[in-house]
Amino acid sequence: MMPMTDQKTPPPPQVWPSLRATDARELIRFLTRAFGFEETVTYGEGDRVDHCQLDWPPGGGIMLGSAREQADDPFALPPGTFGAYVVTDEPDKLCERARAAGAEIVREPFDTDYGSRDFTARDPEGNLWAFGTYRGAPR
Repeated sequence: MMPMTDQKTPPPPQVWPSLRATDARELIRFLTRAFGFEETVTYGEGDRVDHCQLDWPPGGGIMLGSAREQADDPFALPPGTFGAYVVTDEPDKLCERARAAGAEIVREPFDTDYGSRDFTARDPEGNLWAFGTYRGAPR
């Protein structure tokens, strides 16, 4: 049974989106530099990344690893097919940071009809990242 939470506050994140990358070490550097993810732990040798956890302040994060060319890969995800929405209080400032770091800005900052301020960027692997102020509706 799930613990009860304050009905006005969204619960802490417990979903960890995961992706694979052709050059995982470069993608880690890009995501920290361009978007502000924080590298918490990375396992692997040489160019290979078996597991990396990037945290998103103030909560949540993603996990990623190197793409594997094994027929029995239980978590085969083609690089560049990932998309995520990430909450930020300063989308305009983050958009400029991302642009300066080389992110392709797919959609410039805009106001939504539900009160959020959003923008969308593409990383060097082709993944789409939407950032905005919408925190989700309370349960």
